Amino acid sequence: MDTTAAQGFTRRRFLRTAAAVTLAGPVMKAEPGEELIDIHQHVNFHGRNNEAFVRHQEAMGATLSVLLPAGSMTQGLSTHLGKSNGLAARIFGTEASARLCSEYPGRFVYFANEVPDLDTARTEIEKWLKKDARGIGEQKFALDCDSAPLLKIYEVARDYSVPVLLHFQEGSYNMAFDRFHKVLEKFPTVNFIGHGPSWWGFISADHDPKVMYPKGPVQPGGLMDKYLADYPNMFGDLSAGSGLNALTRDEAHGAAFLDRHVGKICLGTDCADNDGQGKGCSGSQQIAMVRKLVTDPAKRQQIFSGNARKIIRF
Repeated sequence: MDTTAAQGFTRRRFLRTAAAVTLAGPVMKAEPGEELIDIHQHVNFHGRNNEAFVRHQEAMGATLSVLLPAGSMTQGLSTHLGKSNGLAARIFGTEASARLCSEYPGRFVYFANEVPDLDTARTEIEKWLKKDARGIGEQKFALDCDSAPLLKIYEVARDYSVPVLLHFQEGSYNMAFDRFHKVLEKFPTVNFIGHGPSWWGFISADHDPKVMYPKGPVQPGGLMDKYLADYPNMFGDLSAGSGLNALTRDEAHGAAFLDRHVGKICLGTDCADNDGQGKGCSGSQQIAMVRKLVTDPAKRQQIFSGNARKIIRF
């Protein structure tokens, strides 16, 4: 999967991509003195080539981005018999992320990842952490969040003092979210970053786990909200349609939520488009939403970069 040929692109494809970015409008840069750290992006996300990806991040205004790789290609239950290989989005592995970072020094860093129930998982992740990986993830596999294989992953994070980013989606990935408090208590020195439909769905106390993108007002007291409030080692990632939906479905609650957890929420985008702006880019919409809901520049900067710098080594 992680081969130079696989990442290649034709001249015709590059010209189409460049034209699309040009037609999308002027590049949206960060405001003066503002740093935007995107903690959630991928190499070959749904087939997007590296040149299009770099342009996307520039258009979105990201000054620094974290690359989250996939694990090995396997046919086990944890990857839904291979259907969820590449994080179910054709994403390349750690080697590809490391290579892109070397090509664009100062603009990208990368995490390490592996399928947790492989016998070689610890060795593979350690290999990259000993190089320059800054964390573990995106962990997106069909296992309970407190299962034995994942506990071993958390042990690696503890031993190397790096964060773990998890995609919570009941019925599919990192399940049994209601038991995750046990993990937070067992590994108090590990910083966990939550992301995904269940993570953001549980912003509301009345969340139905079967609903991916719930609408309507948020009922205060959601389980995710409690995790952020009660555990110093729990952080949130704003990325993807689930993160955007959590704020747009109830903007009044969203503003209060961001203010209440201003020290625990990190900017992430997780968008696979080419433009990096406009209605087709959830990341640029989320950046705009944070600017709308967080009017204090100092608090906004915490979300855009300050919290990421607290938990990730840059």
